[in-house]
Amino acid sequence: MASDLSVILPRVLIVSRRSLRKNKFVDFVGEYHLDLIVGYGAVPVIVPRVNGVHMLLDSFEPIHGVLLCEGEDIDPSLYEEEASGLRPEELEEIRRLHSSDTAIDKEKDSIELRLAKLCLERNIPYLGICRGSQVLNVACGGTLYQDIEKEVSKNCPEGQKVKHIDYDNYDGHRHVIKVVENTPLNHWFKDSLEEGKMEISVNSYHHQGVKRLAQRFVPMAFAPDGLIEGFYDPDAYNPEEGKFIMGLQFHPERMRRSDSDEFDYPGCPSAYQEFVKAVIAYQKKVNITTSVPKHLKLDQEMEKKRKIIIRSFSIARNLYTTGRGMDPWKESELEAGAEFLESNTALSLQQENRLKQMGATVRNAGSYIERLKLNGEKEKLARSVMGKMSVEQLSDMMSFYHMMGQICSEVLERKLNGIVNDLGVLPC
Repeated sequence: MASDLSVILPRVLIVSRRSLRKNKFVDFVGEYHLDLIVGYGAVPVIVPRVNGVHMLLDSFEPIHGVLLCEGEDIDPSLYEEEASGLRPEELEEIRRLHSSDTAIDKEKDSIELRLAKLCLERNIPYLGICRGSQVLNVACGGTLYQDIEKEVSKNCPEGQKVKHIDYDNYDGHRHVIKVVENTPLNHWFKDSLEEGKMEISVNSYHHQGVKRLAQRFVPMAFAPDGLIEGFYDPDAYNPEEGKFIMGLQFHPERMRRSDSDEFDYPGCPSAYQEFVKAVIAYQKKVNITTSVPKHLKLDQEMEKKRKIIIRSFSIARNLYTTGRGMDPWKESELEAGAEFLESNTALSLQQENRLKQMGATVRNAGSYIERLKLNGEKEKLARSVMGKMSVEQLSDMMSFYHMMGQICSEVLERKLNGIVNDLGVLPC
């Protein structure tokens, strides 16, 4: 397998869920998630829910995206500042009704909260489904209802009550949500929204949900009882630029017609499609800043430019060492070196001092350095122009200059060192 990251598909970390099977724990991830991630062009990397894994997450680098999905209830101590107000008998009833979800898994909490915070710190694309959306909210300081029926439904008018989980009709159960205008969810489902309405029907497998939404997020949908069914960070949403931070309480990947893989709505897979688009763009950004070409192969035009620059510095060295004047016909050949020095705004103080010591041709060194200092205005103009360029254009341009800069730096350093050694001048 090639080791160059630029030819490796982007990696999406997904934390497994632990289940008891034949008296043994097994880890699993729903296949619908994996199918969609692979189908849109990324590689799912399963992080096993195993004791101590939360301390080994660096070993899963590079991380280009994180998808967190189903699982048990999050430990209330991680978000509850005060008691929920539920009586002990109510908590016992909740544990009895939702026995598969109420067994707290602190290791999974640790793994997923660390990954969520890592995504927030490094702007790594993040998609949270069901529990994953709750993890995201808690990671940012939000809180949860420990039980929707006990804390929300009992206070709702009869016409606004919502059944958020139906064990008798588990996959077939749906309830209406109202989509907020001008949000990604609105865009994905716009062709399925009836005129004058902003509603779709979604599946529902949860007894907990967002209570206080973290400040950085904006709601994308509400259930009739007021529960938030989707949210995102508008300042961290631009899939084309590798930005995607979002949580959905429902499962769009499982919204399929009975006995069929056909989605309820054409927009159901869009969250995964846009998420993977952001993951791919994020990988490209990371590769630009971290990858270093091992073998540089120049085409004929670039090789010609390289030789011209080398020739220019060679003439400058000869002028300095011989102390003689320059033939008029050679003046134009110095221009390539001058242009290189002018564009190389990354010259270190050490390199600048060396230029002064050696003269870099007594005739022209002063003007070169002055021209370097005038580059501030040009840099502002360049930043303005590049700010209007697309990610692809910037990526191509940066790759080209990265290669040319490395070549020029190596050649310049070698030449300067040669001159210093010849003259017996100690470097600064």
